[in-house]
Amino acid sequence: MTADDAQSRLADLNTVRDWLRYGVSRFRAAKLVYGHGTSSAIDEAAFLILTSLELPIDQLDPWLDCRLTASERSRIAELIDRRIETRKPAPYLVNRAYIRGRDFYVDERAIVPRSYIGELLDGELATVVPDPEAVTSVLDLCTGSGCLAILAALTYPNAIVDAVDLSADALAVAHRNVADYDLQGRITLQQSDLFAALGSRRYDLIISNPPYVSAAAVAAFPPEYKAEPLLAHAGGADGLDLVRQILAEAAQHLERDGVLVVEVGTGLDLLEDEFPNLPFLWLETEDSSGEVFALTAEELKGALQTEGGRRQRS
Repeated sequence: MTADDAQSRLADLNTVRDWLRYGVSRFRAAKLVYGHGTSSAIDEAAFLILTSLELPIDQLDPWLDCRLTASERSRIAELIDRRIETRKPAPYLVNRAYIRGRDFYVDERAIVPRSYIGELLDGELATVVPDPEAVTSVLDLCTGSGCLAILAALTYPNAIVDAVDLSADALAVAHRNVADYDLQGRITLQQSDLFAALGSRRYDLIISNPPYVSAAAVAAFPPEYKAEPLLAHAGGADGLDLVRQILAEAAQHLERDGVLVVEVGTGLDLLEDEFPNLPFLWLETEDSSGEVFALTAEELKGALQTEGGRRQRS
């Protein structure tokens, strides 16, 4: 784009509606890929425009005919250009991501937060955790930016939360978010390969959104997903290496009435075929079905005992 084209654009596009239309047209022409909090060109353009203007991201209509200042127009133009030129996820461009209306800082050191568990913590997890006040200890495995640990602390007011991740970079982002929510007294962040650094600690609830993308899917990633840390995606040949490890070890870290909740993407069929003795309860959200499972400590122990007996006989 020439300097004259850029100046013409800033002069001709005056309202939020103008810039929304322009952004959608540019994004569609560039064939961008979405999935980091938005699912379409119009959602992506709205997110960037509203966030850059410090406006609520769930309220577009009231602002559509508002005229923008020169500096606001310039800022939006730069974001639209950068989204197309870099192919980075929009949240990285504005250092902000949202889950259920709560905002979190994010940059390239951590995956863009978008777990379905965040939505479940907003209410549907009551199916397996009916009394929020009875939960006194929570573990968030593979915490990334720390958003699920924060949402868990807000959901369970009496809980102390441990949040672990293998990535020191991701934990640096999580520390910032925990501080932003003033939850340093209730959330402990620790570098750990899953349960490795936790000793014999046990929890009422373990939640995890681990890496669960297959090697083939990772190899076919578009630029938007390649911009995120590989460590946060790669789950081995079929995507379920870490999920298997969590299933094998979680019972040792759950209280007697504890519950394990794990997001696994499209791994439902593979898990049910491989673990026929585990009575997976698949939790649904507004946008997902069969991507998050829940198991109790009792169910995990029973399945492990059955599997151990089967191996001895064989």
